[in-house]
Amino acid sequence: MSFWNHLEELRRCILYCFYVFFSGFVVCYFLSDYFLDFLRNPLFIHLPENRRHLYYTGLFENFFVHLQIAGYASLILLSPIYFLILWRFIAPGLYTHERKVVMPFVGASSMFFLMGSAFAYFVLFPIGVKYFLNYGTSAEVAWLTLDRYVSLVLKILFGFGLCFQLPVFIVLLVKLEILSAERLAQQRRVAIIIITALSALVAPPDAVSMLLLMAPLYLLFEGAVFAARLINKKNKNL
Repeated sequence: MSFWNHLEELRRCILYCFYVFFSGFVVCYFLSDYFLDFLRNPLFIHLPENRRHLYYTGLFENFFVHLQIAGYASLILLSPIYFLILWRFIAPGLYTHERKVVMPFVGASSMFFLMGSAFAYFVLFPIGVKYFLNYGTSAEVAWLTLDRYVSLVLKILFGFGLCFQLPVFIVLLVKLEILSAERLAQQRRVAIIIITALSALVAPPDAVSMLLLMAPLYLLFEGAVFAARLINKKNKNL
């Protein structure tokens, strides 16, 4: 394919992604009240009945929050389709043996993305919300606004999903023989620095949340190193 044909194909992939996103957005908008209940639950279970409220300070804020929820829900829940469209774009540029290598990682990327978001919701939020609500003295009372709370939760869900792509990316590079298990093992210190930086960017600004993200990411990195050793050993035996 010529350069312009590649651009045309890229344009088509972007349009497909937009159609998928918009279709999911419309459906998710009508379900946004249920998604909002889901997002509020980690907070409300730690609040007394008479304080289970999120306040909005602008006339249109509640409406725009529902739009934001629909957008993020479309991105997160339909992530397998986006990865599949991306695969269809890059597949023609790969050799046959490379396609066989890359194809399983499309499903793995989707699975790890959803795993990251699930980890944030079911592990990080219950601990983090309880910690911050009980921080300080009884003289300070949380006055939580709808927009800021929902924006924080959605960004964390999406960010954790992206961070959990790290082991998938590493194993893919090893499978394509761009990286080796020995090189990965030698770069542990660099990996720890990168993981720490990612945790600082994605997690809420406190040590507990950072450690809660750093721990699984480092374990996933070690799992990727172990998988890389198995792949290298298998390649040597062939």
